[in-house]
Amino acid sequence: MTDQTGKPNDSEQDAATDAAQNVVDDVTSYEYSGDKDRIEHKLDEGLDQAGVELDSAEKKRVAQDIDALKDDEGAGTPDVERARPKE
Repeated sequence: MTDQTGKPNDSEQDAATDAAQNVVDDVTSYEYSGDKDRIEHKLDEGLDQAGVELDSAEKKRVAQDIDALKDDEGAGTPDVERARPKE
């Protein structure tokens, strides 16, 4: 439930971040060897299906971190710092 300012409450924020992390985990597992455009497309698609959003800087960072796995597979899946329910 959103608060009086229209912002998500802590539990909604946590659920959105968990959902976004699941998307990032899937894209990392299945798409990291693809080109950057494919990674970004799959992130957008997954986030949309999950009903969550990342701010543009966070999405860019995550996409870059996934793309960088081509050169360093040991780096691991990027962590989502914060997501929000899609408006």
